[in-house]
Amino acid sequence: MSLRACHIPLTSWGRFPVATAEVLRPARQSDLTWLVGERVYPSLIGRGYGRSYGDAALNSQGGVVEQTYLDCMLAFDETTGVLVGEAGLRLKDILEVFVPRGWFLPVTPGTKYISLGGALACDIHGKNHHGDGSFSGHVEWFELLAADGSVRRCSRTENPDLFWATAGGMGLTGLILTVALKLRRIETAYIAVDYVRTRDLDETLERCEAEDDRYRYAVCWIDCLATGRALGRSVLMRGDHLAKADLPAHRRAQPLTIPRKLEVAVPFSFPNGVINPLTVKAFNTVFYHKHPRAKSGVVVDFDSYFYPLDAVLEWNRVYGRRGFIQYQPVIPLETSRATLIKLLEALSQAKIASFLAVLKRFGPQEGLLSFPMPGYTLALDIPVTDARMFAVLDTLDEIVVNAGGRVYLGKDARLKPQHLAAMYPQLPVWQRIKQTIDPENLFASDLSRRVGLTPVARP
Repeated sequence: MSLRACHIPLTSWGRFPVATAEVLRPARQSDLTWLVGERVYPSLIGRGYGRSYGDAALNSQGGVVEQTYLDCMLAFDETTGVLVGEAGLRLKDILEVFVPRGWFLPVTPGTKYISLGGALACDIHGKNHHGDGSFSGHVEWFELLAADGSVRRCSRTENPDLFWATAGGMGLTGLILTVALKLRRIETAYIAVDYVRTRDLDETLERCEAEDDRYRYAVCWIDCLATGRALGRSVLMRGDHLAKADLPAHRRAQPLTIPRKLEVAVPFSFPNGVINPLTVKAFNTVFYHKHPRAKSGVVVDFDSYFYPLDAVLEWNRVYGRRGFIQYQPVIPLETSRATLIKLLEALSQAKIASFLAVLKRFGPQEGLLSFPMPGYTLALDIPVTDARMFAVLDTLDEIVVNAGGRVYLGKDARLKPQHLAAMYPQLPVWQRIKQTIDPENLFASDLSRRVGLTPVARP
């Protein structure tokens, strides 16, 4: 058996960096077994739909195994809500099949165009982490193709070390084959949302601390360019699934159906520099003031609440051909206020503009390399410009490390290796498991070599 490889330039959603790689698209799981057994490439990394932001699914020194053809739903238990699917199954496909049947994803990020395997490898989080944890908390078990060719079934009781090393392990423990995910029951396809506009960071954090636990979902849009007394001003958007009895009368006949929406696409890459402090400041001013001081019980469909950017296909082209970096740190609760002020002031002083700036509160989290911890996470989309921008981000890393925080490897494109151990204190435990399951580092990526999760291959 053999697989044809395409030698092509490859990138992820941020369009930075770009790496030339051998891309393989297996059509059967037996193809994966052959790939691993024959050692055709010195290293391999799994890939879904390219929605990580940096180089986690790039491998310029080996093969990239694109598992998008391995996307079948294999089983579903109507009593427990457990869905078994192949690793290439998209969240979008799960929603299309199961929302009309009264089921929803237990955790979802801001896009539905990601795979089950990618969701587990990055241990994704959503707007409900403060109460429901991350993706791995809702995975019953998964199957992993290890470097020795064996298929390991992993759960909290069966190969538990490998379970927690794979959840958030960035695809470096093996190729994820199938995932058993427990879905959530819902009565409608709608969310009841409360909107609150805050004056500054103090009010934002006070309201989050006092009120977030009343909601299943909680997220803040934050104005990262506001200064002075307005530093940290935000719009809080918190809500929960709407019960059928509370649905507007004209929606009750089809409570689990939402109208199809027109999708538009950005047809070409915008000129570099369109996203800049002036355009972002104008957008932020409009967005902040268009929301009333407070508005409760606004009924929106789940698509509009969770996936507003998915309605604009290829929206990453707006950042230009140089692409962008999504910088996402998490700060422990005890140092969050002072650290967020430092981060926001540094960004504002450097005139670094983020078109998307989101603040969320996290709860406790298991997992050796899982990103969340109790605290606040700030997600920023920053256009790639020049060396000065990277120097500013290095400064932000220092602020985050000194505060006891970390950055999200699933979105990273430029973290330096000296910060990794401080950010992820359970790294030595993960490395011991990695050494046991994959002693020759068959599974590696440009990310893993850059930050020191796997050694750099010798020429």
